[in-house]
Amino acid sequence: MSIGRQLVLDQQTTPAEARQAFRQGVIRPTAGISKGFAQANMIVLPKAYAYDFLLFAQRNPKPCPLLEVLDVGSTAPSIAPGSDIRSDIPKYRIWHDGKLVDEVNDITDVWAEHDDLVTFLIGCSFTFEFPLMEAGIPVHHIEADTNVPMYDTSISCASAGMFTSSMVVSMRGIQPNQVADAVRISGYYPSVHGAPVHIGNPSAIGIKDLTSPQYGDKPILKDGDIPVFWACGVTPQAAVMSSKPSFAITHAPGHMFITDMPDQHYMV
Repeated sequence: MSIGRQLVLDQQTTPAEARQAFRQGVIRPTAGISKGFAQANMIVLPKAYAYDFLLFAQRNPKPCPLLEVLDVGSTAPSIAPGSDIRSDIPKYRIWHDGKLVDEVNDITDVWAEHDDLVTFLIGCSFTFEFPLMEAGIPVHHIEADTNVPMYDTSISCASAGMFTSSMVVSMRGIQPNQVADAVRISGYYPSVHGAPVHIGNPSAIGIKDLTSPQYGDKPILKDGDIPVFWACGVTPQAAVMSSKPSFAITHAPGHMFITDMPDQHYMV
């Protein structure tokens, strides 16, 4: 793929081409890229926190479905051979003591300052968006080339060790006659959040203003759309903010790691 082609990332872009573009400095949300391949959320933590987070993920499989846990210090996920977790995500977040201190497009220098980092890759609902679209269910943020809206909620996660958090959700507006199909289709993919956790009234899960998401872009709702909410892999970032580990790296919301794993690999 030429440099010019890399700048126009779309559903036909291969995962390797997308990762190369991000490595070269392209920054954009990954929704709508690399049709047919799973995407992943990421959190990196020092080894001292890794067991507690692993337990947190196991106790909260809806928002934190684990796709891979790398060995200490490893930067090469097996679900994307030849990739480098330090450079192949379009935007990263750096956290100190639960506070966001920087957003960068490469963490190689930051990584070099540590020798005990453990990477967790977590399923992402972007994976089942193409199956929704193939079933005739519009995904408005892909149509508009924007980021999915994501919200903090009042849904409590199960605590584990030092980690505690409420659940973050992503939202897609769905027409009433398509909600059942959206539930059914996403339910085939439990490793990438599966079926929705809530349908309808946002205030029932603690969302006061649907037009003002905490992460991502403002929602796009068509006439008659019902808001449908899925568990979201930004939940670990909420856990970082509430639990305050001394150091963490995450992806920026909506800027995912694109794997080489076909989405059907995670279909049940």
